[in-house]
Amino acid sequence: MIKPYYQDVNVTIYHGDCRDVLSTIIDNSIDMIFTDPPYGHNNNNNGDLISRWEAALGRGSYQPARDNRPIQNDGMEANEIFKNCLPEWYRVLDKNGSCCCCGGGGGPDPMFARWSLYLDEVFKFKQMVIWDKGPMGMGWHYRRSYETILVAEKGKGKWTTDRKDIENIIRPSMGIKKIIPLSTDHPTPKPVELPMFFIQLHSNINDVILDPFMGAGTTLRAAKNLGRKAIGIEIDEKYCEMAVKRVAQEVLL
Repeated sequence: MIKPYYQDVNVTIYHGDCRDVLSTIIDNSIDMIFTDPPYGHNNNNNGDLISRWEAALGRGSYQPARDNRPIQNDGMEANEIFKNCLPEWYRVLDKNGSCCCCGGGGGPDPMFARWSLYLDEVFKFKQMVIWDKGPMGMGWHYRRSYETILVAEKGKGKWTTDRKDIENIIRPSMGIKKIIPLSTDHPTPKPVELPMFFIQLHSNINDVILDPFMGAGTTLRAAKNLGRKAIGIEIDEKYCEMAVKRVAQEVLL
């Protein structure tokens, strides 16, 4: 039996590989999934674009041996892990639940293109939402200014609004801005407003939100802010520690 790393009335955190933990979750017990898996870019590893960018910003203070913080399973194995998780996501999700998955933003090997097809093999693929993050990101030739959120459904999916003005682009005017992480942060954080945007659309108060790739707990914090319950799974213990501190605070973060 896998014991929770942390648990309170509304939030449960597991430290471990999501492929192991998911098998312990009851069928149809999750109302919604929001997650941000590794994209397979080897982010923040020695010599990658992010680490060189941080070195430049540090004006010489950046030391790879000290400051690199690579994400586990962030090589090409990320594709296979994502694909293998999908049947378990489908199993634990409510019969009319929704799955919202961050899918990266282009580059020479765009994950969102492949992952959209994987999702449609198991779920019913609904839409690719574009998050316009504002100023240009790193890279060359068509520099990245966006990321994608892939929305898929089990059964009819779940919508908690009948609004007709929800488009498939999240614009800067909506106040969901990218985060430039500190060297002490998770290297690829999402703003809490991003999962909050989707959680409000696809779940009700007291519903259970699952994040199988929890990172430092952004989805869990978003769920708590909105009166939902949440389950998070993270393979790296230092991010579990960050998530525990984050969800324990009463203020909105």
